[in-house]
Order: sequence, then structure tokens, then C-alpha cells
Amino acid sequence: MRSELIPLEKKELRELLNKNWMTHDAMWFYNCLQECGIEKTNKINKAAIKGMAAIEIKRMKKALDVEKIETFDEYKHFFDSAMSLATGEFMKYSYNYTAQNLVHAEWHSCFAYDGMKALGTIDRYECGIMLRINTWLDTLGIKYEIQPVITGCMMHTDGKCYRDYTFFFDK
Repeated sequence: MRSELIPLEKKELRELLNKNWMTHDAMWFYNCLQECGIEKTNKINKAAIKGMAAIEIKRMKKALDVEKIETFDEYKHFFDSAMSLATGEFMKYSYNYTAQNLVHAEWHSCFAYDGMKALGTIDRYECGIMLRINTWLDTLGIKYEIQPVITGCMMHTDGKCYRDYTFFFDK
């Protein structure tokens, strides 16, 4: 198929593909929930996220021609590119490099929170969004700490969602 046949700009195409992927994810979660219940669905969902995210970040590393990430500056460049590829504008988040080796991320609204609330399972949902990012970091072999450590949904319990990452780069 020739690219001239697709009447979308790259940004529009990326947004469409990300929305479709998240819709698939939501439908998979919903059907698993109906069949297995929330506890088993959380377990299966987290296992699927870990497996997918590990493969996903390796593909991004290859696509972006990145061999190693040894410094915070290399990390920032790679992470900015990876987030640009893997997320859409409908994902209302921001992150800032607050100091050397420090990142503050927050979600202004959350599609997963909205979906789980609509399903009536928000009080028992175990967030997979941060697990995706954490799996990227683990797969890349990047040493980090995260605060706060949350299992459930922080948007539900606190009315807001954020994480602070501290990285431990040798250089």
C-alpha cells in the first residue's frame, strides 16, 4: 500500500493507531473481566502488560537506533521519543525533568480511570499504565526508584495521579 493513499498526517495517524490500541486493550480487559472477574483480570492484565512493554521498548530502541542508555541526557532523549511514539493526545499527562536524574509525571485525567469507573471496578482495579513505563525501564536496565508506590488507582483514592522517578545513572 502506498503512503499517498492514507490522507492523514503522521501525528493524526499516530493518534488513530494509539486510540485503536487502547480500545483493543479496553475491550480485552472488559471481556476478561466478564469471564474471569476482577482479581484474575488484574493478574492477567499485568502479565500481558509486562510482556508487551518489554517487547515494545526493545522495538522502539531498535527503531530509534539506540544502542545504550548510559546517561540521564541519553535517557531523556530516548524517553521523549518513545513517549511521542507510544502515546496520544487523548492521554492527558505531562512529565518534567525537575533536576538531574529526577522526573515528575502526572496525569491530568485518565482514560483507564474513566473506563474502570464506568465498569464499576475502580475500587479493585490495579493500574497497568505505570507498569508499562516501569517495565520499559526494567527492560532497559535503568536503575530507578519511584514514589509513591501504588498498586490500585491513585486517581480513585487521591483524586490525582502522579509519580516521582529518581534515576541512578553512573555518568
